[in-house]
Amino acid sequence: MEDLVISRRLRVPVDAEGDGTPGWGEVAARQLDAALLSVGFTCSPALLDRLARLPGEQVIDLGVRVLAAVRRLVGDHVVHNAYFVDFPRNVPDTLEFWAGLLREAMLDPVAAARLQPNTLNLLDLPRYGRYQHTYADLLAAHDELIPLAKDRVTVLELGGSLRDEARELYFSLAGSEIPLAAEDLTALRALAAFCAGDRPEHVPVRENRAVVNEVRLAAGQPLLVDTVTDVLRVAALCSEGDVTLSTPARLRSFRRAERRILLAALDAVPVAKHGDVLRHREQWKRLGERLHPHEYPRFPRAAEVFDVARGVREAASFGGRVEAALAGGRTGDAVALLEHTPGALLRRLDHLLRTGGGSAVLEAAERAAAHASGRVLLSLREHLQNRAVPVDRVFTNRHGKAWATPDTRSPLDEEALTRALAILDEEITRRLPDPGELIVDPAVLDVALPLSGKSAAPGLGVLPRGSLSPVDGELLRFFVYWRQAGRRTDYDLSALMLDATYDNPEHISWTSYRNDFATYSGDLTEAPEGASEFIDIQLPHATRPIVIPQVNVFAGERFDEAAEAFFGYMTRDAAQEGRPFEPRTVRMKSDLCGSGSIALPLVFLRGDDGAWRVKWLHLYLSGHPAFNQVEGNRVTTSLLVRSIVERDYLRVRYLAGLLRSKASAAGHVTYVGLEAPAGLPEGARVYTPATLHELIPA
Repeated sequence: MEDLVISRRLRVPVDAEGDGTPGWGEVAARQLDAALLSVGFTCSPALLDRLARLPGEQVIDLGVRVLAAVRRLVGDHVVHNAYFVDFPRNVPDTLEFWAGLLREAMLDPVAAARLQPNTLNLLDLPRYGRYQHTYADLLAAHDELIPLAKDRVTVLELGGSLRDEARELYFSLAGSEIPLAAEDLTALRALAAFCAGDRPEHVPVRENRAVVNEVRLAAGQPLLVDTVTDVLRVAALCSEGDVTLSTPARLRSFRRAERRILLAALDAVPVAKHGDVLRHREQWKRLGERLHPHEYPRFPRAAEVFDVARGVREAASFGGRVEAALAGGRTGDAVALLEHTPGALLRRLDHLLRTGGGSAVLEAAERAAAHASGRVLLSLREHLQNRAVPVDRVFTNRHGKAWATPDTRSPLDEEALTRALAILDEEITRRLPDPGELIVDPAVLDVALPLSGKSAAPGLGVLPRGSLSPVDGELLRFFVYWRQAGRRTDYDLSALMLDATYDNPEHISWTSYRNDFATYSGDLTEAPEGASEFIDIQLPHATRPIVIPQVNVFAGERFDEAAEAFFGYMTRDAAQEGRPFEPRTVRMKSDLCGSGSIALPLVFLRGDDGAWRVKWLHLYLSGHPAFNQVEGNRVTTSLLVRSIVERDYLRVRYLAGLLRSKASAAGHVTYVGLEAPAGLPEGARVYTPATLHELIPA
């Protein structure tokens, strides 16, 4: 729990108050702060003051745990060696390097016997793809890092007790208005178990609700459900299955007490919602075999659910009735049905407007807007603003796999589009809280609103897909680290470089070690104890304005199968030396966890003003089962990245404008920024990227 709070909120839980007398604890606190600075973190004055009043032994114990947590957060918990010991200096020409290894192998009788006369396999060369030096050798080859004021220093704030901090984080995740990433769902499960006695007031997202219900079921408490699918999600989750129900779960047997709770929850769902069973009919049949519903006559409506699954009873699917009306050209009937489910109506608004619904559809949309969730309103707002200027459509699933296709839909009527946007703006503004005195850090304005937590994996400095942020420094260095779980695994860090038209490609990879402005650290082909690869980009000398780093699975385990895998980037000035990996220069680090074979974390873009910015992608391509390389996915990558870059994402700038229109002289302060500054008044509402989802209205 402590590690979770530190990594997600950058707050250090401190339970004890101390005796109020500075002593050895003050010395230990200063030592901790110095150690934290070496990895780019520091204690806030309040945290330092509290630690100084604790016994020194307690500060040392806490400091060890805090330092370990932030080192994991930044990626410094592992050793980052590079293939070429002098990297980025003395990296040879690619073919020259291969020829040298081949020459050495031919002079070695044992190695030469393994080489085939007409075939060159790099893996057969004794020195290829494996470290030829120790980490100590690498350290000896590099000077110390020259610290600069612009190096990253992240402030760790003083937290309350561990119980209070965990409870606050639990309520924040459980009450999120957006679906959570897989890592956040895992964290929510741990928090729900730790805070079992606390009940969130509102759990709007069904996957989050299933995690909370899993803990409630184990505790013998009634479930929080309003559809039959909520019950199926809990059963799947308790059986270590997929909470999204995309993959059928192998359901376990349930104890009698659990069966009663599940059936009671089903019995409370209105019969009108039994049509939802048809979406997962086979899984409902399997669940019926585990729950024995007809043994519990006091739950008659629960038994009817399984009758629907087996076809004994008929229950019309709501979606089926809507589709039938639209297929028959009865748009008015479809709208009348959809008005009972406001969210579904708004999700279909584009289609309804294109089928000739006209003003009747907009009037229904205006009524529905008052009852739909804030996330639906914002998602529709983003969708409609991209319909004004057609761009390629981008589809992304929950695993981050994405594909793009041209938008062949007919354009929307300009007057109808303008009115729809006005309806949404008015309703979103109505739901936003009174910010009182509003303070917005300009650096956060181009951060995309987190309309889905699945668009980004948690980590250091990670922003939602579509966000833009500046890149400071002359040297850009991105890195990948992986450690294989059970079989030889070869990841290849690469970079695709394009001109302003997304053409004229150039690349850096294991087949092209360097050019006039980029350098590759060398190819590693296995990672039983972990391996790191780096690419340097000299930004002032870059001849391509678009740089797309990617990680290719060349052989072995996918990202979600490896024991550990993460990507990140650092920025430095030319005067700085240091090791290939310097934690205080790391600007971003996040886990690679998608099921694809090619990772596209972000893209670096040079604007017309010459300044570089990074746009966040968080995408995965399916690729091939093996042998993926940058040359083979150039077309797919460029099309997909161009679609993301040209898409107009809804950003904090939009909500900030609406909040300003509601600002008043109320006695509180609302701050929105990348990190909370010192000096905010007590009780101020603070929204940073870690809590930005709390700004999404209900």
